[in-house]
Amino acid sequence: MSAPTAVVVRLKLSLLRNGLRQSAGRRAAYVASAVVVLLFAALQLVGLIALRGHAHAASLVVLLVAVLGLGWAVMPLFFPSGDETLDPTRLVMLPLRPRPLVRALLAASLVGIGPLFTVLMLAGSVVAVAHGAVAYGVGVLGAVLGLLMCVTLARAVAAANIRLLTSRRGRDLAVLSGLVVAVGAQVVNFGAQRLGSSGLGQLDPAADVLRWVPPAAAIGAADSASAGSYGTAAAQLLLTAAASVALLVLWERSLTRLMTAPDGSTLQAAGEGTRGRRGSSGLTRLLPAGRTGTVMERSLRYVWRDPKTKAAWVTSLAIGLIVPVFNALQGTGSPYFACFAAGMLGIQMYNQFGQDTSAFWIVALSISSAQDAYAELRARALALLVITLPYATLVTVLTTGLLDDWPRLPEVLGLSFALLGAMLATGAWTSARFPYSIPQEGYKNVAPGQAGLAWIAIFGGMVAAALLCAPVIAAAIWLNVSAGGAAWSWVLLPAGAAYGATVTWLGLRLAAPRTAARLPEILAAVSKG
Repeated sequence: MSAPTAVVVRLKLSLLRNGLRQSAGRRAAYVASAVVVLLFAALQLVGLIALRGHAHAASLVVLLVAVLGLGWAVMPLFFPSGDETLDPTRLVMLPLRPRPLVRALLAASLVGIGPLFTVLMLAGSVVAVAHGAVAYGVGVLGAVLGLLMCVTLARAVAAANIRLLTSRRGRDLAVLSGLVVAVGAQVVNFGAQRLGSSGLGQLDPAADVLRWVPPAAAIGAADSASAGSYGTAAAQLLLTAAASVALLVLWERSLTRLMTAPDGSTLQAAGEGTRGRRGSSGLTRLLPAGRTGTVMERSLRYVWRDPKTKAAWVTSLAIGLIVPVFNALQGTGSPYFACFAAGMLGIQMYNQFGQDTSAFWIVALSISSAQDAYAELRARALALLVITLPYATLVTVLTTGLLDDWPRLPEVLGLSFALLGAMLATGAWTSARFPYSIPQEGYKNVAPGQAGLAWIAIFGGMVAAALLCAPVIAAAIWLNVSAGGAAWSWVLLPAGAAYGATVTWLGLRLAAPRTAARLPEILAAVSKG
């Protein structure tokens, strides 16, 4: 091992060791995550070995390795802080040339839980598809090439996007990583159910294509060698090796550019900010004049710019669509599941002042009466309705269409509008009664010591919103069980919309005096993060 390589590998080990020394909690989290990952890898290894001899084992293995390579490609984008050596600009002051630095960082990439997990997955894949000494030899070589390509792919992606990953938008991506995991889990669950009902044979067409896409081609070579197609196996290995070399060249060029080119991101960001201020009159012209329009614009800018607010909104939008639509696609859903979207989006009305943090004092200075507080809360509710009303309608129409149950569309829309109005009402009241701070740094959404307030505000408000919707729910049940009631179910659409609007107005009216009277307490509660 050359001197730069040994130094960088020791640096990687030192960073890991020093990070674990920071706190007992961090050590416990690392050990727990390592145990979970290795246990999952061991179970996957046993499962892959059990697939040996199955007629469609090669199709599943090829697809699995392709997903593994995709995970290595997106990992630096959503978890940039997972490996501090991913940022080569920290070594810019050292007298290192790109090629030795590539070798050193590549060796450092092989240290950690991720590479060990990949080795176990590739080993199980080789055992599942290889038959014969030649196939095992090709499989071992393919596993080595696959591992090198995975780590090289992660490094090349990180080097090409390091300016993004160290910027505000990069931090937004890190905050949204939880959403990626949640959506991915739903997709995996949906795929597993489809495979359980239809069998592994439906993977064959996709596997026939992916076996020529590195790194899946490296494992596909072992399957080709098992079938006696040695020329095909050699071509697949050469394709994987060529892709790895191309990634190494791309990585080296990115390192050269990072080490020699000045960082102009600050100047670029300043120019973009200037252009934004000059052209800020676009969509804002559609907003009402006066305080209402100003507060709506501020709230919508929070959704677009603040990482925590953006993550909450994107998560609600995605989960609110996934749950009803995926259940409808599986044939187990109901049009009433579309109300889940209204519920998820209505949660965004809770803790309205927490997203202001300590800057809430500016808002507090502009409120001198209950009428001012009402205008503030009304504008924030209208900003939410700009997004939630069309989105809840879209999800309801899409779910109903997938289930081909169009007669229930007016009824479900009315229930969604009533639920949304009830959540806006309870959200306004809990924002004034149970405010809490949202930390700007890290992944926590509640400041230490305020978790109880958050639970009371969110779950208590959701229960209260469900109780407020009881009249509309009772009317829907009565129309469905009574003779001839289905013909009048369309009445629930205007009735539910009117009921939701009335409840929202009453909730804002009740929350306004409490907000005006508790401004100092609200400011103290939201300034702890």
